[in-house]
Amino acid sequence: MKVVVDAMGGDNAPDALIEGAVQSLELSKEPLQIILTGDESLIKSKLNGKVSGLEIVHTTDVVSSDESPTSALKQKKNSSIAVGIKLQKQGRADAFISAGNTGAVMASSLFILDRLKGVSRPSLAAFFPTLREYIIVIDVGANTDCKPLNLLQFAIMGSIYVEYVLERKNPKVGLLNIGEEPSKGDELTREAYKLLSKSNLNFSGNIEGQDVLTGEADVVVCDGFTGNVILKFTESLRNLLLNYLRIYSRKKPRVKMGISLLTPFLDDLKNKLNYEEYGGAPLLGVNGISIVCHGKSSPTAIRNAIFVANRCAAQKIHKKIEKELRATS
Repeated sequence: MKVVVDAMGGDNAPDALIEGAVQSLELSKEPLQIILTGDESLIKSKLNGKVSGLEIVHTTDVVSSDESPTSALKQKKNSSIAVGIKLQKQGRADAFISAGNTGAVMASSLFILDRLKGVSRPSLAAFFPTLREYIIVIDVGANTDCKPLNLLQFAIMGSIYVEYVLERKNPKVGLLNIGEEPSKGDELTREAYKLLSKSNLNFSGNIEGQDVLTGEADVVVCDGFTGNVILKFTESLRNLLLNYLRIYSRKKPRVKMGISLLTPFLDDLKNKLNYEEYGGAPLLGVNGISIVCHGKSSPTAIRNAIFVANRCAAQKIHKKIEKELRATS
């Protein structure tokens, strides 16, 4: 498989992107090739000689993090984002990842790759840690204003992703709501509940906020506004925990010894709450593989995002989604 990496996107570009790409080539257990899009001379200056399996495609434009997605799409046709996605459209690559402007990545993916037939709105799926295994929450920001049909399609796309990429058969789907009863929630969630109940999905009903991190469902469905809020909140838990322990141990030096005994547990918990472990959020519903990474992604996060993109491409996840939506329409 061949994965395109936007070398110019993100707070740590191009260093983190380049290093992550190199690491993925060194550690991948499956056949893998990488294309870096961006300023060729800059990228070469960061590389220590030629790297086997790595190709550079020169681009002249860079989309800034605060730039309007519409403006970037129209005015920067030779950006590292646009060119990278076009390589996939042209059949020269199998997947694309970027830690750059999220809106620009989504807009370019939708415009260049187009949406899958039957998909009303593509959506972002993000990994969340639980007491059991990682789950996904969908949508986490692509669609802030949704209709019941959108939530049904999010559930279908998320289920296929979990089944074939996370290799979890018959994943459980939960609808995020303010109560377990079908009558709870607003009109959106009540109507979505009806659609999900009639579907062939393994729908387990409504789940509340406290159930998200317990692993009650493999796929948690919600509108993008709600999903983005809980995503950002969950990401903050890691820093809150570490900072609290640091402050508490300073106030009570004797606590340091107890904390040191808990080091293996704390390290494991820190890793579970670390977005770097899963790399990025797949944009499901477009006719291709597009992975949106955290703007502050480290080389580790980029490496893992490349592995996720590689698995998605190998499973042809977008084609499976299209096939399923045709069967259910």
